This record gives sequence, structure tokens and C-alpha cells, in this order.
Amino acid sequence: MLTYLYIVQIIISVALIAAVLLQTKGAGLGGIFGGQGAVYQSRRGVEKTLFKITIGLAVAFFVFATINVILAG
Repeated sequence: MLTYLYIVQIIISVALIAAVLLQTKGAGLGGIFGGQGAVYQSRRGVEKTLFKITIGLAVAFFVFATINVILAG
């Protein structure tokens, strides 16, 4: 069972990385590494959905990491 949890955590981590990288799509490569942001814009449509998905994936990653530590210890 612990192996399945590891696999799920790996899948969630890859999806989380992809979601974070997709958010910086409009900023170019400078935005990925801390480039300056010109103007604050409110999130709408796909950006808002992607932002919520990223938050959900981060919470899921934290929960699975905690479960893996508890079961492995």
C-alpha cells in the first residue's frame, strides 16, 4: 500500500510542477526565475481555474506527504 501512496505523490508533484510553470506562461522565462512584474492583474477565466487547481494540488501534495511520513515511520 505504501508503494501506491508513493506513486500518487509522484504524480501529484509532477502535476503541481506543470501547473506552476503554466501560470508563468505570459511572463516569459524571466517570470519563472523572479523577473519583475509590471502591473497587478486580476485572475479571470482559465488563469483563475489554474490558480485554484494549483492550490488544490499543493494541499493534496502536503496531505499525501504527511500520510507517507506517518505510515513509513
